[in-house]
Amino acid sequence: MGVLNVTPDSFSDGGEYLDPLIAVKRGQRLFEEGADIIDVGGESTRPGAKPVTISVERSRVLPVISGLTQLGIPVSIDTQKPNLMEEAIDSGACLVNDISGAQTPEVATLVARTGVGICVMHMQGAPDRMQKNPGYDDVIREVFDFLSAKVTTLIRAGVSSNQIVIDPGFGFGKKLEHNIALLRHLDRFREIGRPILVGLSRKSMLGFITEKQDPTDRLGSSIAAAIFAFVKGADIVRVHDVNETRDALVAWQFMSDKPNSEESQ
Repeated sequence: MGVLNVTPDSFSDGGEYLDPLIAVKRGQRLFEEGADIIDVGGESTRPGAKPVTISVERSRVLPVISGLTQLGIPVSIDTQKPNLMEEAIDSGACLVNDISGAQTPEVATLVARTGVGICVMHMQGAPDRMQKNPGYDDVIREVFDFLSAKVTTLIRAGVSSNQIVIDPGFGFGKKLEHNIALLRHLDRFREIGRPILVGLSRKSMLGFITEKQDPTDRLGSSIAAAIFAFVKGADIVRVHDVNETRDALVAWQFMSDKPNSEESQ
């Protein structure tokens, strides 16, 4: 999944793709580099970010979604607003990426009616306050129980299980130790029975580990995190640097597979 933020204030690429034409070209490039789907977001969800109105978010994302779908590129909409989800689906989006975890019944109804995919994510708090001393008694159990319950709720609302993807929500209301615990035990979430999406690209936890303050300096650690997540059971990695991550994953998979007789010669 390629990241395409059409915002002025996202933590890594804010302000780079506000022009719809530039954003569409960026999405096309990510697709050509190997992304299977482009995740378009018009509202920053970095720690401390303030929400924007639906009219502002709409003006940012809909032209980009339309432009990409006209090129035959699969698109997901990264939003928490049910009305905008529906407009994005009408514009061609095939997946709803809801960081709020489908908290409102309208989301389940919309997904069930339209048949699009939905990614439900765990987040403690909201972006403007989520990193103000988050706490858990047992982060793995609590996140697991939340996602498992959300899957059950969606299915009861008429959503097919094969429409659902889950995301533990790295960096969303979690300290470094919470993120590391979730990553090390990511395979536990396979018990829920749905594909796992992981978003670690350029995040502050990697900056803390590597002492790199600039998010654009976190390519190496982002690739390492993507490979580790894949090994631990991730099905989808959401990344800014598609070309480099794709190459690393392809090489790792090739070298991990047992070579056939022709390759070994």
